[in-house]
Amino acid sequence: MNEAGLRALPRPVAAVVGGGGVLGAAHVGVGYALEQRGFVPDLIVGTSVGALTGATAAAHPGNVAPWLDRVWTRLRRRDVFPLGASRASLFTDSGVRRLIARAGLPSRIEQLPIPFTAVAMDLTTGEEMLLRDGDLESALLASSAIPGILPPVVREGRTLVDGGVIAYVPVRAAVLAGAASVIVLSIGPESGPLPPIGPRRRAGAIATRAGVLMVHHQIERDLHEVSQQLPTVVVPTGINEWPSPWDFGHAKRMIRTASATAGRFLDSLRVDGPGLYRQGSTAMLVGAGR
Repeated sequence: MNEAGLRALPRPVAAVVGGGGVLGAAHVGVGYALEQRGFVPDLIVGTSVGALTGATAAAHPGNVAPWLDRVWTRLRRRDVFPLGASRASLFTDSGVRRLIARAGLPSRIEQLPIPFTAVAMDLTTGEEMLLRDGDLESALLASSAIPGILPPVVREGRTLVDGGVIAYVPVRAAVLAGAASVIVLSIGPESGPLPPIGPRRRAGAIATRAGVLMVHHQIERDLHEVSQQLPTVVVPTGINEWPSPWDFGHAKRMIRTASATAGRFLDSLRVDGPGLYRQGSTAMLVGAGR
């Protein structure tokens, strides 16, 4: 393990696993890179697909990437989004329930070997909900309940939906959970600097660009806020384009790309106090807080 990098992070270290739908395969590649360097987090915070990945990692610390690799490279659209529209959603959550059942998870969050928090949003108040104890399945279903796509979850009297709506990369939740430093597993083009592009002329392209910008600004705001307090390491994946949200056919490529990209970054990482440490940032060499 890089002594000046991962080992220099103050404990407890939180792994923060963001959203991203089909791009969640990149989490597996980053997981390989971290596990190969002997890194095991002290706590895990996840939102949306990152909650599913994070809970599985919390249940099987230090050796989860190969299992997740097999799951992701065999997934198809119908496995995650089975047909069955209702008034509340286009698809049923039966596919996600099956994935949870296959992951070897305990029934309650507090039974996980590594402390874990799933992030969801209260659909009534807009409040960010940090699910740290109680029933694990309902917490994961809530955190991944993409509005309009998968059904909301009623948990303890609250109607909950996908945490990515309010915290696509839940670094603030990691601070509240007691982290002294964070490693961020964020994925896709919205998690890094966005190149300027010309005017979008078609409705779909306009909506897509606006959505990417909205998520990007939310991520940047939260990263910069947290990095003023503690070391915040954003591990790159090398994934620069969004596939179709229903296309799971790129998983092998994304896992391979993310593993190599993350590995190179981690081997060159130098941590020196609070700051935002990311690819192409001077904070990777000297603490941004200095």
